[in-house]
Amino acid sequence: MPSDFAVAKRRLRLLGLTGDDAIKAFFGGNALVSVVVLLLITIFLFREGVGFFGQNRQNLAIYRQAGLEYVEFIRAQQADHIALTRSLADLRLRYLTCLTEERQMTLAAANEALAGFDDYAGKFSDTVEPLRGLATELTEMATAIKTKFLVTQDQKEARRQLLAEGKSAEAAKVKIDEVDFATELKPLVGTLPVYRDLNREFARRLVEVAAAAPALPTADLRDRMTRLQQHVRDYVAGFPAIETRLAKWDHRRPVPWWESFTAFVFGRAWLTASFWQDWYGILPLLAGSVLVSMVALMIAVPLGVGAAVYVNQIAGVREQKFIKPGIEFIAAFPSVVLGFFGIAVLGQILRAVSQLPGLSWVPGFPYSERLNVLTAGCLLALIAVPTIFTLAEDALNNVPRAFKEASFALGASRLQTITRIVVPASLSGIVSAVLLGLGRVIGETMVVLLCAGNRIAIPDFSSGLGVVTQPVHTMTGIIAQEMGEVVRGSIHYRALFVVGLVLFLLSLAINYAAQTIVRRYRISIG
Repeated sequence: MPSDFAVAKRRLRLLGLTGDDAIKAFFGGNALVSVVVLLLITIFLFREGVGFFGQNRQNLAIYRQAGLEYVEFIRAQQADHIALTRSLADLRLRYLTCLTEERQMTLAAANEALAGFDDYAGKFSDTVEPLRGLATELTEMATAIKTKFLVTQDQKEARRQLLAEGKSAEAAKVKIDEVDFATELKPLVGTLPVYRDLNREFARRLVEVAAAAPALPTADLRDRMTRLQQHVRDYVAGFPAIETRLAKWDHRRPVPWWESFTAFVFGRAWLTASFWQDWYGILPLLAGSVLVSMVALMIAVPLGVGAAVYVNQIAGVREQKFIKPGIEFIAAFPSVVLGFFGIAVLGQILRAVSQLPGLSWVPGFPYSERLNVLTAGCLLALIAVPTIFTLAEDALNNVPRAFKEASFALGASRLQTITRIVVPASLSGIVSAVLLGLGRVIGETMVVLLCAGNRIAIPDFSSGLGVVTQPVHTMTGIIAQEMGEVVRGSIHYRALFVVGLVLFLLSLAINYAAQTIVRRYRISIG
């Protein structure tokens, strides 16, 4: 009785196929499946995300037509005053520190000495009250117009659904109250003369209060107060420009198509479910992803490449059998377990270390947020090390042995051979390993979701290296956090798909660059 192998071979011969043809068909079919899956993912992301820009344009149009954009000018002016008040509060804290630490005053005595400064700060804060009252009133008017428009849209959708179901009689009963934006906005824009009067009084009082600053005991505090007073003068100098923008504002001005795109690509806010206005800007998420990935690479590249060089060029057989499996075993850890480790252990340890007196010179130390860029970056580095180590070692293995033998024959030491011959010869392969490690960490979800802090804001890069101690949010984290809560087909739903598309294209570009370098490396070696 013929064996199964003989039967299969006979069937292939009847089909006109050899064994090599069958093997080529099998692996070629796998490659084709991979291409088809990649194409389907791309089509799916484009299909679900492309509608976002049209919806975002409508979102921006409602923002303008309902008068929210008009009120935003005044709200931004109010927010700038709040920023000045925060600077004054920071100055008070420094003043208090000076009294308690340098002059050895008790806390109660220091607060009593600060009574004059507190009175000054209170007057400074109160100067914006009339403007705040007007902004609150205009905010209520604008949100009422927007709500009325949204109700109208719901009525139209209800009628459309009834007509689609063939219920014409019930659809006719749905009353639609069309919104006349020009009429609705008259009371809002009619407050411009009132705003101008309030603005003049606000500017006068603010300059007057700022000039009456109390005397401060140290040169540093006096310099800070002088800078604050200059900021106040610059702030007041911008009031005429705000009045001009309000006077020229027109709710009928159309929103161009490109504004929907630029609002997403260059938007500095990701704000959803807001009573005021939803914003979908990718910059804070992109900045968070890149910052965490860079911290991870700064840690993982020396460890991964260094370990690869040591194992491949220096370590003995016993060391290789111990080190290689140990490093590669790290890849078996589930990322969610690493995330829990970061929350429960690593974040606490790093925060405790940052508060050591001897490390106060380190930028950003001490810090209070245990979940931040540094915590997430350390864990992502742990994830990236096996990838970088394995690929870098493969690159070192591919260096021709003749290179090392020629170096030794010329009298070079082992260290000289490694640093000047082996590593430079495998540099392109090591670079591709680093790029693939970057692609690995930038697409990681659970670790950054659990350990990065999830604060949606562009990090304060003015703090220098201390920026790594700030909490951030990432593109992968926002998708995992919000996708389960959004309504299918909504603007928020499609915005998340566009974020996924950006992440997908970014990862694809990184992997393509790595593969290109690998191909060139192999050609040069060959």
